[in-house]
Amino acid sequence: MPDAAQRLTTLAEQLLGAELPLRLRAWDGSEYGPPNTPTLVIRHRRALRRILFRPGELGLARAWVAGEIDVEGDLYEALGAIAGLVWERDDLPGPSLRDAHTRAAVRELVRLAGPFPPPPPPREEVRRRSGALHTKIRDRRAISHHYDVGNDFYELVLGPSMVYSCAYWTDGGTLEDAQRDKLELVCRKLDLTPGQRLLDVGCGWGSMAIHAAREHGVRVVGITLSREQATYARKRIADEGLTDQIEIRVQDYRDVRDGPHDAISSIGMAEHVGSARYLEYARDLHALLKPGGRLLNHQIARRPLADESAYSIDEFIDAYVFPDGELSPVGSTVTQLETAGFEVRDVESIREHYALTLCRWVANLEANWPQAVRLSSPGRARVWRLYMAASALAFRRNRIGVNQVLAVRTPASGTSGLPLRARTWKG
Repeated sequence: MPDAAQRLTTLAEQLLGAELPLRLRAWDGSEYGPPNTPTLVIRHRRALRRILFRPGELGLARAWVAGEIDVEGDLYEALGAIAGLVWERDDLPGPSLRDAHTRAAVRELVRLAGPFPPPPPPREEVRRRSGALHTKIRDRRAISHHYDVGNDFYELVLGPSMVYSCAYWTDGGTLEDAQRDKLELVCRKLDLTPGQRLLDVGCGWGSMAIHAAREHGVRVVGITLSREQATYARKRIADEGLTDQIEIRVQDYRDVRDGPHDAISSIGMAEHVGSARYLEYARDLHALLKPGGRLLNHQIARRPLADESAYSIDEFIDAYVFPDGELSPVGSTVTQLETAGFEVRDVESIREHYALTLCRWVANLEANWPQAVRLSSPGRARVWRLYMAASALAFRRNRIGVNQVLAVRTPASGTSGLPLRARTWKG
């Protein structure tokens, strides 16, 4: 097929009802589309079969992970262009199969795609799950899928800080500076002082626990469901000489029974909790705090939907990145925390900071691409590149946000323990 690129462009524009904003290169070597734009490369006709079988995000993701499509040029510009055709599809009129021209275009696209059915999903995709969401066993498997990719892989992406959440940037700072500043901001909001007891829920590779113990003199219990994270964190803690101050457990937050704690940090963990369990999560943390204790809940948020009875689950993220992960609006989070008994005292949005953080992670991955592929797989490395770049774009475009919510288990006396001008974050 000597002109597959032009034929595909024409068919895509007819079906989408909009001009294709990218140049296209097909498997036959042909190219078509506007110059000086990123090029969408379709390496094999299998990609079309995947997209026809699962139109939208998941079909595109399967073709990307399988290496059947790629982007040459600026990945963020390409994703921004595609976003208007996929993730922001509500803004465009959809084609109707009642229209004869649409049916003809679909038939032509099927001929170009080759024989059906489509190939099986790439092996990196989470297989079909059954049973209730967010049971302890299912959550443990979901966490293992994402975090047990390999500590060496995460070292390449995250850098020396080994912090896998939004950094807190100043002009000209490095990623390590920004992650240190984020950890220090959390400690200041919690007003940590020597001798206090901190529970770090979703402790990751131990960075928050180490910073709090070393810089603020607290004793820390860190919990994670990832055995690889726990092993790595314990070694770091031993190397820092902090084993007398920090305990790392492989434990579900629902199984922690040794409160009360003076403070709780939950950084980038609550996205895994889910709508059915969120009030339970909030009540459990409230019960684990002493009266007057503070919770810092650092969590990604989505924009509200028309139907607020539903949490948002992204197809690509659910299938390849965070199985069973759910995002809620920040207002819902605040409501649930207050329903559980907390007094919410401060909400800080740091959305732009996460876009900057993700771009640095993408740059780290791209700079170490051969090693990242060796440590994981070509498909897994491609998953992480797409997920982080697309997430950076989503934060930039205000499709999702991230917030630090400071809440207090205010005692019956009404004394919160916060200074009158709390935003100085000094005790």
